[in-house]
This record gives sequence, structure tokens and C-alpha cells, in this order.
Amino acid sequence: MEEKVAERSASFHFDFNINIELPFAFQLEEAVCSYGFFMMAPNQWDPLSKTLTRPLSSSSSLVSISQRSQTLAVRVHALSPQHQHQHQHQHQHQRHITSQICRMLRLSQAEEKAVMEFRSMTLDLPDRSFAGRVFRSPTLFEDMVKCILLCNCQWPRTLGMAQALCELQLELQNGLPHAVTFPNGKDQYFDRTGNFPSPSELANLDESFLAKRCGLGYRAAYIIELARAIVEGKIQLEQLEKLSEDASLSNYKQLDDQLKQIKGFGPFTRANVLMCLGYYHVIPTDSETLRHLKQVHSRNTTLKNIEIDLEEIYGKYEPYQFLAFWSEIWDFYQTRFGKMNEMPSSDYKLITASNMRSTSEATKKRKRPSRKSQC
Repeated sequence: MEEKVAERSASFHFDFNINIELPFAFQLEEAVCSYGFFMMAPNQWDPLSKTLTRPLSSSSSLVSISQRSQTLAVRVHALSPQHQHQHQHQHQHQRHITSQICRMLRLSQAEEKAVMEFRSMTLDLPDRSFAGRVFRSPTLFEDMVKCILLCNCQWPRTLGMAQALCELQLELQNGLPHAVTFPNGKDQYFDRTGNFPSPSELANLDESFLAKRCGLGYRAAYIIELARAIVEGKIQLEQLEKLSEDASLSNYKQLDDQLKQIKGFGPFTRANVLMCLGYYHVIPTDSETLRHLKQVHSRNTTLKNIEIDLEEIYGKYEPYQFLAFWSEIWDFYQTRFGKMNEMPSSDYKLITASNMRSTSEATKKRKRPSRKSQC
């Protein structure tokens, strides 16, 4: 691992590189630009350099991730409070950062097995950009909150709420911008946004303040209650992650039962969280699912018969029904609006349900993908 050390002011800053070996045929842009979470703050995808940049939780680090052949090249800018503990701090950072990156990109034996099995089941399908990896967050808490943000609103508002939460996190830290310059031009990143807030940062906030500050509405109560339950030890995120290592139906039911006890986690939110945990046999159902079945499969689908239609279309891909569905819907988006990995971030906010209504309208707005997410 290469390392560059520089002391600045009273704090100790150091930059270093991490190289992560990749499985065969892995492509970073496919793994990142595979699900709407990659568009949500604090993630920043640069389509020109094909680089993902974001801060990572509990590590005071900003990472810039790119691919060189079959290796992930990770550039880390870290802050260490004590010069004398530099090497120990750096090694701890490396382990923590590597773990979070592997979680985001689903770089584990279990996930690789799922990807390969899904690909073998879909060899007869047209060539699609979705390769079987669904991008997620570096922590389960961030995934859970973002799943709440998907409910009962259009995509532009979801993006706005995530951005506001990250801006709030910076204010809660110290209110001061933290300027960082990377070789790829991602300078002064923290001038614009912070990291995604942690449970401890949200647990003591006033509900009305959070709702107003971040435009969360009723979601503020759910998020604060979730954060407090985690801080108080009532919800053990590590235990939930541990159960998901073996994606069996019995573990799925156990996890689903536990999530049911959390206020605000209805069927749609739970299905999304469990998908983030590696369970792909359940397809979250919302207005976008209905639209897709009607528009692409010419089904007269309603909420009453949607499970029957989903089983008829995607049941043959068990236990990867969601991956088959998402492969199809992601391909549909890109056919209409262009490649997601080439889209400028300024166009993310233009996503509306109306962009999916007609071919002629979509053709005029090729850089406007759409996924309306509702509970």
C-alpha cells in the first residue's frame, strides 16, 4: 500500500491507497450504477473518470474509488487526531474502509455466488447492462433510512431528503467545511455536503426540527425512533447483518419479523431492506412495479393481483426473482433514457413519473431516467 503523509495545522492528515482484488468480469460502473442509491447523497459518481467518491462512516475519510484492470484503486484522504498513532490509525482505517467498500459493491463470496447463479439462469435473456449486483450503502443504517426515503414520494424529493440529511450531518459535526483535493478534480467535496448521519447523530434531535430541516415530513419520527433504538441497543444491526450471511428462508422470516417491530417498516420498506441484505426472492411492490407490469408486460395488474402476476413472470428465476425484475426494469430505463453511468448528476433531479408515460415524451428527454418509488 502506497502512502503519502502531510501534517496540516493541529490535525494530522494523511493520504494513502488501498488496492482490492476483484472477481472475474467485475466492472465498477456496472456495480455502482445499478440501483438508484448511487444517485443519493453522499455518493458522487463521475461519469467521465468512472470514479465513485464519498465519505465513509466512522472513519473521518473521503474515498475515491476507480478500477484498474481487475483491481479497485481506492484513494483515501484521512484525518488522524494524533501524529504518534499514525500507523495504527492507518491500519484500522484500511480494514474499516475495505469492509465498507466491499459492502457497497457486494464483494463477498455469498454475493459472488448469487451473481454467478443468477447469470447462469438468464443466459437466454438479451444482453443487459445489469450484471446482478445491486449497489447499496456502506452501512445497514444508511440503507434502512434510504429505504424510508423511498416511500410515498417521487424520486426528486427522495434525492432532496438524502442531500439535506448529509448537509445536516456536516452542521452537526462542527459546522465547518472540510476541503479536500483529489487528483481526479474532486476538490472541496465537504463544502457542499457531509457524510450520511449516524444513529448517534440523529438520536437526540427534535422530531419537528428534523422534519423541517430536511423536508422529511412524517418520516422524521420513523428515522429518529430507529436511530434511538439502535443507540439504546434495542436494535442490533450487527445481528441483522449476521443473520443475512446465510440467506435462507428461515432467516428471511426471522429478519422480516424483527423489521415488522420497527415503526414505519411496512411491506415495501421491509422488502427493500431485505433486498439490501441479500434476499432476492421478494419483489417490492409499489406504483412503479404496477406501471412496469402494465407498460412492459401488458398486464392489467392491480394491488390485489400483483403477487400472482409477479409469480407468473418472474417465479422461474427463484430465488432471484428481484434480480430478474430489476434487470428488466433497469434495461427498460436505459433503453429509453440512455446509460445511467453516463448521466450527469445534474439530471438526477429531473426524474419524474411523467417521463415514463409515453415513448415520444421519453425520447425527447433521453437524459431523464425515472423511477417513482412509493410505499
